[in-house]
Amino acid sequence: MAPLRVLCIHGYRQNSVSFREKTGSLRKLLKKHVELVYLSAPHSVQQGNSEDAPEKEKNSEPGPRDDEDPKGWWFSDIQARSFSAQQQCEESLGLNESVSVVREAVKVQGPFDGILGFSQGAAFVAMLVSLQEQKIEPEFSFRFAILVAGFRSACKEHQRFYRAPLQIPSLHVFGLEDRVIPDIMSRDLLPSFTDPQVLTHPGGHFVPAGSAHRQTYQDFLKKFQ
Repeated sequence: MAPLRVLCIHGYRQNSVSFREKTGSLRKLLKKHVELVYLSAPHSVQQGNSEDAPEKEKNSEPGPRDDEDPKGWWFSDIQARSFSAQQQCEESLGLNESVSVVREAVKVQGPFDGILGFSQGAAFVAMLVSLQEQKIEPEFSFRFAILVAGFRSACKEHQRFYRAPLQIPSLHVFGLEDRVIPDIMSRDLLPSFTDPQVLTHPGGHFVPAGSAHRQTYQDFLKKFQ
């Protein structure tokens, strides 16, 4: 049986290399069934900007102390070119370029069975799936979505992504002790999906991949093999 191919969308201040490192346990957990393909966002993030420090990713695995070449999918503060998940804004900067990067990845490296996102990347995944279901992006044909520490964007121009509940099968994973994206923010995203599956863990802001989580991931993925 061919493994499922999943496009992986990193969090704010990460890139494809650092996110691959930080999801080593997940790759080991799923390696027989899934091939994870990592993509970098197109926008460089200024190092050490205190406004975005709260969104810095924590992880259960040792990794680089700070992500070199940090990237982001969009900025909530257009002037500062920074991002905060809780920042209310009328419009954002950079989202269209990020959609183009995903479209190109699907053309060149696809097809992909599913898409997985973490933190800002998970919020972006909800938007990408919405574009797919609105038939705005004909290249996209994701059959499932996994959103880890996801949230609903607080930016006014993004509300178009949440008008109708998304039909795609989805697994929503979040930590009950997450200080970066509190679990209530992840729960706020659930009504945007039809019949969302939920996996909670007692930890913080990382992609959980312990033996306790294996069955949930495998049961969800089995439906698409």
